[in-house]
Amino acid sequence: MRMTLRIAAVSVGMLMSAAWPALADTITLKDVTGRDVKVDVPVKHIILGEGRQIYFLAALDKTNPFEHVVGWRDDLPKADPETYGAYLAKYPEIAKLPTFGGMKDGTFDIEQAVALKPDVILMNVDAKTATEEAGYIEKLGKVGIPLVYVDFREKPMENTEPSMRVMGKLMAKEQVAEDFISFRADSIKRVTDVLAKDNPPKPVVFVERAGGYSDDCCMSFGNENFGKMVEIAGGNNMAKGIIPGTFGTVNPEQIIASNPDQIIVTGGMWDAYVPGGKWVGVGYGADLKEARRKLEGLTERPAFTGVKAVKDGNVHAIWHQFYNNPYQFVAIQEIAKWLHPDLFQDLDPEATFKELHARFLPLDYKPGYFVSLKDN
Repeated sequence: MRMTLRIAAVSVGMLMSAAWPALADTITLKDVTGRDVKVDVPVKHIILGEGRQIYFLAALDKTNPFEHVVGWRDDLPKADPETYGAYLAKYPEIAKLPTFGGMKDGTFDIEQAVALKPDVILMNVDAKTATEEAGYIEKLGKVGIPLVYVDFREKPMENTEPSMRVMGKLMAKEQVAEDFISFRADSIKRVTDVLAKDNPPKPVVFVERAGGYSDDCCMSFGNENFGKMVEIAGGNNMAKGIIPGTFGTVNPEQIIASNPDQIIVTGGMWDAYVPGGKWVGVGYGADLKEARRKLEGLTERPAFTGVKAVKDGNVHAIWHQFYNNPYQFVAIQEIAKWLHPDLFQDLDPEATFKELHARFLPLDYKPGYFVSLKDN
């Protein structure tokens, strides 16, 4: 009789376990700013403080990265319409997701956010000052909504790995996060190991941020983001000693005086921002013939007059959004091939990006992320 009751109790317990999801665990994690944040994991309802955060969310959930997204900022369709269109075709329900304005420009609607009852709100670290000044962390804390900072833009070479680990904990995808981190590290080593062995001369490289987006010249990068990627890829970032932070500007005279050996322009399809602009439209499935035509047009500006890179045809364009996601290792490989073509004849960044898609991302790979004046 006791055995029968015991079996019955176990059976009921098993049924209850099957019928009800496991209770969430409350953990304390450190976000990339060093804040201790208590969160119930795995999170089921997420607000993305930037739509482009889907880049790293997708790397952790290949099946359906939007399953737990209850709201997001409205930037992805404007900043990267091709990627948005590909996700929309696969997950049409995202068209109905509530959208938000930005924290930095003061258009984030905190009342709307609270009404969606998220388990966590993700914010990029560059929104930290605006978030604190508005008192959002305290306001959200009063209703039990934690805010977590991640960073793939301000100091991506320093913060990508900890940001991915934070996301792995939030989503209970720690092993996927570690697999991604290992793949990223191995991909970068394929560049750095060769450079350490051969120690080639470092060409001077000017990276123009969003060239052609406006008539002004020229936005660039200091010793982080694309500036740091250039250094890792075996180049000497021209703007490193001019721009003290991650982002800044250099004037045309500085470019001419520095006479860079290589020029790299970041680009994207920005019709939503600058219709018919001179920007170079590289990205998911881009028309590379048209992108090359526009890239050549940018070399005719006064800032590039007579510089070595233009004379030698060492002018290239690369997808701007590598500056804001954990896929920077693909950019590092491509830059290394541009700077040191003889050393990296066997390196195939396209194959690396294809493998990334096949292993981690929900979308099929489409080329279009790089173009060079040396391309036929």
